[in-house]
Amino acid sequence: MNRHFEDTRYYVKRAGETAKKGVSEELEPVERRVKKLVGKEAEPEPGRVEEVRMELKELQGRAKGETKEAIREARKRLQTVREQRAQ
Repeated sequence: MNRHFEDTRYYVKRAGETAKKGVSEELEPVERRVKKLVGKEAEPEPGRVEEVRMELKELQGRAKGETKEAIREARKRLQTVREQRAQ
């Protein structure tokens, strides 16, 4: 990519970030007043990161259960094989 385009992309990104910060700062007093008038702050919804964490914990628990079951089955098979060889 041409160096000029890379520079332009960088500055456009910076301009967007700066504009976002400026708008947030300007709206902060309005947000506080609205929250004060409503009387309570809304509970934040779980973000994508929290959702992924919960899914991973659930998968981890399932994996542990499946692993224990697989080990149990393998031990039963080994015991059966050992008993058959002993006869």
